[in-house]
Amino acid sequence: MRLVRSRAELAAARRGLSGTIGLVPTMGALHDGHRANLDAARADCDAVLATIFVNPMQFDQAADLARYPRPLEADLALCARAGVDVVWVPDPDTVYRDGPSQVWVTAGQLADQLEGASRPGHFAGVLTVVTKLLNTIAPQRAYFGEKDYQQLTLIRRLVRDLDLAVQIVGVPIVRDPDGLALSSRNVFLSAAERASALALSRALHAGQQASGDAGQVLAAARAVLAAEPGLIVDYLALRDPQLGPAPRCGTARLLVAGTVGKTRLIDNLAVELTA
Repeated sequence: MRLVRSRAELAAARRGLSGTIGLVPTMGALHDGHRANLDAARADCDAVLATIFVNPMQFDQAADLARYPRPLEADLALCARAGVDVVWVPDPDTVYRDGPSQVWVTAGQLADQLEGASRPGHFAGVLTVVTKLLNTIAPQRAYFGEKDYQQLTLIRRLVRDLDLAVQIVGVPIVRDPDGLALSSRNVFLSAAERASALALSRALHAGQQASGDAGQVLAAARAVLAAEPGLIVDYLALRDPQLGPAPRCGTARLLVAGTVGKTRLIDNLAVELTA
């Protein structure tokens, strides 16, 4: 595995890769959810290039950016075990060569909903850095986890609307045995907070198991969330797979976000609606 930091080193490493190139962008603090993305890329592609970059443009609070974990040695070890060919670990001055970007990629109305309502400007920061990574690395495929479902949906829209020559591949959520979706933020949870956080996945599964229309699905999920005093719910929403209005019947997406202690977590699950 080759570790590169500068743009020149990246360009040289990229020229050494042939065939189908799979990109797995990350912000580090890697866990088995990231490993699933890397494994999917390894299975599909001739070469895998991962990035580890904590993108300052997608944080609306400096304290949250400073708090984000950065265990680089452990991250590189996981990449090596996953068979990654190249890992690019740039600093902000390398990614944003002239300082903070003056030109941003914005995402339209969807960026102001769900996660965007609580984190203004977040998705503009995400789409801007993803555009830069796709243009700089030029992979044929890029892999993103379904846990950040709104992000995945917006990146797919980005590629479609801007005619970018890359296939976006969504990778299913990885969960711990207790049902909690893997997240780099889970390390901040105490044992009691983790127990409260499990209400998120329990609510989603309750909604999934509730046979009926949208109202029945939402009512089942809300009942679980309301029974957990340690969880402050931000939103519970039912949408179609592209995050438009929920259909009367067929496949939909149930999404939830909440805060436990000082840690904000998100989760989602596919559900089937019946009229």
